[in-house]
Amino acid sequence: MHSVVLVKQVPDPTGDRRLDRGDATVARDDADAVVGPLDLHALEAALTLREAGGGTVTALTVGPPRAAGALRQALATGADQAVHVVDSALHGACAPQTSAVLAAALRRVGFDLVLCGAASSDGRLGVMAALLGERLGVPHLSGLRALAVTGTTVTGERQTEDGWWELAAELPAVVSTHVLPDPPRRRTVAGIRAAQHRSVTTLTLADLGIDPATVGLAAATSRVVTADAGPARTPGRTGDPAELVRFLADRALV
Repeated sequence: MHSVVLVKQVPDPTGDRRLDRGDATVARDDADAVVGPLDLHALEAALTLREAGGGTVTALTVGPPRAAGALRQALATGADQAVHVVDSALHGACAPQTSAVLAAALRRVGFDLVLCGAASSDGRLGVMAALLGERLGVPHLSGLRALAVTGTTVTGERQTEDGWWELAAELPAVVSTHVLPDPPRRRTVAGIRAAQHRSVTTLTLADLGIDPATVGLAAATSRVVTADAGPARTPGRTGDPAELVRFLADRALV
């Protein structure tokens, strides 16, 4: 089975993040970059499936040259190969545009199962699995907290307000994951060293047959018009623990 994991390099969610003053896109160059936390869970799922049933795992990303770091991390963690779609025309691309580029890349590399995080920590849209499923003409299972593959069927569980939904689809398919039971594995020193010498396949929009005029900020379906800083945080209550307990008890009785 060939699993392709979408890994996105995002600004560190725990660090300072801001918008570029020029075009109101995320200022990525000034922020510490990490792989999207939920994408790491998707990668762990792909590696676990490979260990159980064989096959290969490809890491795929769309982003500027700096995003190659996300692919190196995936390779160091255990991915077999990596593909980087990089083109200056992609700056400011919206989710529908990105899904068109990813779909073209997926058709080129081939896949049985596509995995990605349920949402990125920068965009938080949570729609990529559905967009890719529609573009590729395959089923998608979104927001899974557990998944397995038996034969040619992928199954999983999605948590809802009413309990659990048990889902299933025939391969090929697209899956997005939330936090899974098995935590993402850590990179080893040997893996990091080996990843530095692994080749990464680079693709441009021309390689994928995509017109640059159809992607990027100028053609985006959405863009930031204005943004303001959030309200300043108010300090929390500190002091004697007994006083805090009484304070909370009084509010609970109101």
